[in-house]
Amino acid sequence: EIYHQFIFKMRSFNVQGAPCSSSRQFAAAAPPCAQRILFPQQRRLRGKSTIPCAMPQTRPPYIPGRIDDPNYLRIFDTTLRDGEQSPGATLTSKEKLDIARQLSKLGVDIIEAGFPVASPDDFDAVRNIARIVGNEVHADGYVPVICGLSRTKLADLDRAWEAVKEAKLPRVHTFIATSEIHMKHKLRMTKEQVIENAVTAVKHLRSLGCNDIEFSPEDAGRSDLEFLYQILGEVIKAGATTINIPDTTGWNLPHEFGQVITAIKKNTPGAENVIISTHCQNDLGLATANSLAGAMAGARQVECTINGIGERAGNASLEEVVMAIGLRGDAQMGGLYTGIRPVHIYPTSRLVSDCSGMMVQPHKAIVGANAFSHESGIHQDGMLKNRETYEIMTPEAIGLNRASDDAGIVLGKHSGRNALNTRLKALGYNTGISELDDVFKRFKALADKKKLVTDEDIIALVSDELHQPQMIWELLDLQVVCGTMGMPTATVQMKGPDGIARIGVGVGTGPVDAAYKAIDSLVKVEAELTDYSVSSVTEGIEALATTRVIIKPAGKMSDQAVSEHATMGKVNRLFSGNGAHEDIVVSSARAYNSALNKMIAWISQHEKQAVSGKVGTNGVGQALRANATSS
Repeated sequence: EIYHQFIFKMRSFNVQGAPCSSSRQFAAAAPPCAQRILFPQQRRLRGKSTIPCAMPQTRPPYIPGRIDDPNYLRIFDTTLRDGEQSPGATLTSKEKLDIARQLSKLGVDIIEAGFPVASPDDFDAVRNIARIVGNEVHADGYVPVICGLSRTKLADLDRAWEAVKEAKLPRVHTFIATSEIHMKHKLRMTKEQVIENAVTAVKHLRSLGCNDIEFSPEDAGRSDLEFLYQILGEVIKAGATTINIPDTTGWNLPHEFGQVITAIKKNTPGAENVIISTHCQNDLGLATANSLAGAMAGARQVECTINGIGERAGNASLEEVVMAIGLRGDAQMGGLYTGIRPVHIYPTSRLVSDCSGMMVQPHKAIVGANAFSHESGIHQDGMLKNRETYEIMTPEAIGLNRASDDAGIVLGKHSGRNALNTRLKALGYNTGISELDDVFKRFKALADKKKLVTDEDIIALVSDELHQPQMIWELLDLQVVCGTMGMPTATVQMKGPDGIARIGVGVGTGPVDAAYKAIDSLVKVEAELTDYSVSSVTEGIEALATTRVIIKPAGKMSDQAVSEHATMGKVNRLFSGNGAHEDIVVSSARAYNSALNKMIAWISQHEKQAVSGKVGTNGVGQALRANATSS
């Protein structure tokens, strides 16, 4: 709250009413309470003072193809498009909207909301984000650009524009491969044909009324530079406003990628009239380094994802790029800065992790569980004497407040709703009354079994209770009998979409397998478990267990979750689910049920749209609904 009030009042003027001439002056103008959170330190490196890690500056007005401040770097977030292409990271429409709203709070300049032609559900999700998030103007006048991805096919372009056009600032991002290996083996096109396709696509978007067009030469990192100059010059002439340079396979080294950006800016006709962008994959672990190298070479848009999720090894991590620029942009990058509000980084990271099922590795930079932990005795000694000895930023700067509460509140079985709500807010969660009630019930059940409930426990409960898909089948009760004297047997009670509670029984090779078979006996949806993992939230015998599963349709349903992939054509979707409980078997059952609900909802929605004539159908959705009443 301090952050928002201060930024709104101080974005353009200091306390005397004159424009702030430097980041240091801006920091000095902040009230003491804001300085502690936003400007925790002014360090000296090699005799020069560097900026604090969370440095807000004026965001220039958005103009396609132009940025009035040469030091401003646009942040293009593709979590909802490239990030969702991670195996098992399928998101529901509601989850996509929730993430888009959080990205807007974070302050990203462009939200790539999806690939509208992939499926009717993807189209509706992108259009919904454009209508809602794309029209929510913040107090300072900021509203995110809403972008849809498209191949150069005319049908794709029409679909993408139709999905985003209702946003205040709509954009379409179109692409075609330009490397020799892609043109020869994937596209089977000549260079002339590729150029013709690209130019036709950009001109078609212009004819539709789209004035903000991004073009990407896929696999630019392995493409011939002379050919890149040629095709980029032609699409700029046709009306493209942003030219994105993707290192699609993560092949380039930082110095090499920086040289590519420099060469393109220097040798491409019309490059001075567009924004040059980067999109770096992480196959060699260099996505963040390459993105920063590109920005230092003159790129003024960086494409990235929350937690770095994405195809294969992932994308450039938004939090890493943003905090590197926040910490070193002034001193080492010629004054580069972004419009990101860093106090929303951690809550956004948690939301994406919860919804996608992609867990954040403990040692992940900025948002990992160990990012602000110190176990070494030498490090602990230094931290006790001065936090700056081993921390270059504070956890509070990214919205993570794990310090002891000033009121001395410790959460346990005697804690009330207000104490829990206070802690939730400190952790970045703003829950409604009904949501708080749901979390509070789970909290009290856990507190009866644990002496103290930790922040990690609360985060796991919020994830399990609030970030779940539409509840088609609800797990009410579960009992398992297992051991060395008989076959593991599970009995479950579940409530179906008709509101009637039913009991199912399953026998398996172990307690979890038995529970899954008991659920299958009621839901009657063929699914194949492709991945299963369980971990403890904290240490000790009373620790809360979290489970993640990935499933895919099987048997007669194996072809019912097919969607169009941007680069790979038709692919089968995977569906993930998360569960948390003090009992591992219950946690596992909740995760499996969550994944089933997500899969059933996706297939049913797909069929519902098929009935209206949008896509083909085999009547599976009707069968799914019929199972609820025939069980």
